[in-house]
Amino acid sequence: MRRMIFALCGLFSLVSPTIAAQVNSSYTDLDLDQCTVISADDFGATWACPGLKGIPVMVGEGDLRFFVSYGLTSTTERAAEQTLPPFNHLGAKIEWRVSNDEGRWLPFATILRYFTAKPDGSEGEGQVLVITKVAPGATCHVAYVDALANPDANILARSVADERARDFDCASDEVETVGQFTAW
Repeated sequence: MRRMIFALCGLFSLVSPTIAAQVNSSYTDLDLDQCTVISADDFGATWACPGLKGIPVMVGEGDLRFFVSYGLTSTTERAAEQTLPPFNHLGAKIEWRVSNDEGRWLPFATILRYFTAKPDGSEGEGQVLVITKVAPGATCHVAYVDALANPDANILARSVADERARDFDCASDEVETVGQFTAW
């Protein structure tokens, strides 16, 4: 009987970490027509949009470039000041990377597709997946993946989000490009 109890305890200890470390994706739409305009002038605009589980998404536009930040403090987060160098516009879906590490599903990162103008003014657009850390007081870009130069770009972006976003230090870590990169 004791052996069976120890065997079951050993089995549960092997299963529990796997269950506790699950990571999944959830998706929300990003449609500026469904967002609330917070401010607008001749130089740009700011919108408040619904996000996952009521998490606000702040979208800003200025100089033909978009800025996206998340959370109740989204306007003061570093992400609110980060964009890509070329003129750009946003994709229609936000992929939220969520984990149940704390016993409930909480987002720790997002992946959002930016469409970028060609730097030389030629026809066509680039596509960059922007991985953003989502944490109160620490929401910022983590990495960029060129969606056209990497055939497995979505998988690559998820891997970067899962492996780097939670420990990324917005104050000192550098945003990096991952994989092949020819977007600008």
